[in-house]
Amino acid sequence: MEAHHPSKILMTADTVGGVWNYSLELVRALAPFKTEVALATMGAPLTAEQRRQADEIDNLTVYESEYKLEWMENPWEDVEKAGEWLLQLKDEVEPDLVHLNGMVHGALDFGVPTVVVVHSCVMSWWKAVKDEEAPREWDKYKELVTKGLQSADMVVAPTQAMMHQAEALYGPFQNSMVIYNGRGQYGFQFGKKEPFIFSMGRVWDEAKNISMLAHIASDLQWPVYIAGDDKHPATGKAVDLENVHFLGQLSEQEVAEWLSRASIYALPAKYEPFGLTILEAAMSGCALVVGKTDSQAEIWGNAAKYVDPNSADELRDTINNLIEDEFGRNIMACRAVKRSHGYTSDPMGQDYDHVYRQLMKQTVTV
Repeated sequence: MEAHHPSKILMTADTVGGVWNYSLELVRALAPFKTEVALATMGAPLTAEQRRQADEIDNLTVYESEYKLEWMENPWEDVEKAGEWLLQLKDEVEPDLVHLNGMVHGALDFGVPTVVVVHSCVMSWWKAVKDEEAPREWDKYKELVTKGLQSADMVVAPTQAMMHQAEALYGPFQNSMVIYNGRGQYGFQFGKKEPFIFSMGRVWDEAKNISMLAHIASDLQWPVYIAGDDKHPATGKAVDLENVHFLGQLSEQEVAEWLSRASIYALPAKYEPFGLTILEAAMSGCALVVGKTDSQAEIWGNAAKYVDPNSADELRDTINNLIEDEFGRNIMACRAVKRSHGYTSDPMGQDYDHVYRQLMKQTVTV
C-alpha cells in the first residue's frame, strides 16, 4: 500500500534564528505534495519582513506566540505553557503528523507521529564555544531534551556531524536520519564581484565568532561589511564592532544583493551545525572562508577555505591570500557554486516527505 503524502502538518519554528528561513523553505518545498502546514511560532513576535514572507506562501498558516524557547534563560514555565498551546493547536488543526524544530516538546503525547529536528543544542554549543562541559544549570535542559528526542518517532539532523553529537549526548533514538538543509536557488544570483568581504549572522552569538573578523578587519586589504543582529535577545546589550561597516538587519532582498557583489564570504564560526548563510553565499558565487568544524568540512569538502576559529592570524592570512590571488579566488567561488547545487530546497522537501510518509504508513499498520 502506497502511503499518502501528509495533507496537513503542525510544525513549530522559532523566529529568532535560521530555523525561520529553514521552515519557510521547507513549507514551499512541500507545496507540490499538496501538504498544508500550520506553523506555530515562538521566541519573539514576527517582524514585518517575516510576516510579508509568510503571506506569500499559499500552503502556510501561521499561529503566533511569544513563549520563551528552551535554550533561553529560565524558560520552563513558558515551555510548559507552549506545550499546552501546541496540544490545543493539534486538536484544532488535526494534522497527520507533527514536525518539531525544538526538542523538548517531542515528549508530548500528540497522538500522531512526531519528527524532531536537532538544528543545534546548548550542550554541543557549549563544548564547541567554551571548550568545556555545560555547567550544572543546564542539567534540566539536558534531561528534557533527552526525553523529547528519545520520545520522537524520528530524529532528523542537518549533518552527520550534528547527528553524532546528538546521539552521544541524548541517544539512543527510536529512528534517525540526516537530511541536509536546502535553500531555493531563485533568491540568489551572481553579480559583478566587488573588492570587499561580507559576513552576516547573530553578531551577539559567540559561536558565530564574527567579532574575530571585526578584530582583524583593519589588517585586511579590503573593507569588511557585516549584517545581522547585534543585540542579545536576553540582555538587549549591543556588541561593539571595530573597523567594519555594520549594516544592521537586512531584508532577504538586501542580503541577496550584498551577496551577489561580495567577493569573499567569511564566517569563522566555532559552532555551525549547518549554516544557511554560508549556503546563500555559495549560491551567490562568493569564495568561502569558514571555521574548521566537522559539520562544515562535511558540507563543503574542498569548496571552502577552513580556518581555526581560535586563530585570528590564520583568518587574517587566509583572507589576505585570497585577496591577492584572483585566480585562486575564482576557483574557490566556482567550487562553492557547484557544491551549493547539492543543497537546494527540492531534495530537502522530497526527503522530508519520504520520512513523513514512512511514519504515517507505520502508524496505519500498527
